[in-house]
Amino acid sequence: MQVDTFTGENNDWDKLALEARRAEACGFDGFAIPEITGDPLLNAAMVARATERIQARTAIAVAFPRSPMVVAEQAWSIQRNSGGRFALGLGTQVKAHNERRFSTPWKAPRSRIVEYVEALRAIWRCWELGERLDYEGDHYRFSLMTPEFTPPKSNLPMVPVYLAAVRPRTLESAAAIADGLRLHGFCTKKYFDEVVGPAIDRGLASNGRKRSELEVCGGGFIMTGPDEATVMRNREWVRYRVAFYGSTPAYRPVMSLHGWDDLADKLLHMTKTGQWKNMAAEIPDAVLDEFCVYTTYDELPEAIEERFGGVSDTVELAIEADTDRDRAHDLLSRVRAIPSAFQSHEARYA
Repeated sequence: MQVDTFTGENNDWDKLALEARRAEACGFDGFAIPEITGDPLLNAAMVARATERIQARTAIAVAFPRSPMVVAEQAWSIQRNSGGRFALGLGTQVKAHNERRFSTPWKAPRSRIVEYVEALRAIWRCWELGERLDYEGDHYRFSLMTPEFTPPKSNLPMVPVYLAAVRPRTLESAAAIADGLRLHGFCTKKYFDEVVGPAIDRGLASNGRKRSELEVCGGGFIMTGPDEATVMRNREWVRYRVAFYGSTPAYRPVMSLHGWDDLADKLLHMTKTGQWKNMAAEIPDAVLDEFCVYTTYDELPEAIEERFGGVSDTVELAIEADTDRDRAHDLLSRVRAIPSAFQSHEARYA
């Protein structure tokens, strides 16, 4: 199992670089960079520049406001300058954010994100293999690439593309075409077993793929610390996240599967009436426990294997900044020893 960490820092490059170097020193495999208040691709370049081993991962960049050609160029540059240490995570976001936050048309998101990935790979094959650029779909068309605008070959593997997905049809599409699937933290074991897992199987089968070719990341929250008091403090951060996501219509299927529609309705009403600070208190421990693994460092590997074993190939967690490096390495080594289904990405340039 791969063990990544994540950042909430989107605006201060000095702090971001320090976080990334610390994560590398602690032994993490990847460093996940969200799109919240800053550009994740720009920040991924900064992380790659500040480190030597760890993989920089966007988790995720919102796809549709960005042209595939622009993202292809950015990803190519990060991959080339990092020596192959970049993973491109993309997501569709929801209709409201596309239309009202990014002023981007919202249409056919499932087929559009599939074409997006196909277009990226067509562009990269053009640059690396010298293939003629001639991609035409319903949403994207790319047919012009002159020598002057063609970057030099990277002599590196193709950038792996990960897609974020929650609902069954999007999960199927991601499993069919992506190198990796990024599951939301707002995911329970029940939702994985009854919705996510079967959708992955259908998607893989539709494209003749094996489970060993798809890296499944995440699928729940992990909160830990050196002692019980730290764990419980960190757990409260998840309580608010569960309340926030539980209020969002896009994630209603998770709530409905558990029979929590009344709670979802109440949370949604609280967002509309500005009661943001009171939402976390509405999440009982029994609901929180479905989304979150929380325990001390000593017990964490066993807890992760029980919750994520056979489900995820990569998990994300954070450790306290003052954690001894030897203890951090030992902890991550124990988590890394958990078996996973993923083996390697398909050689896209082969």
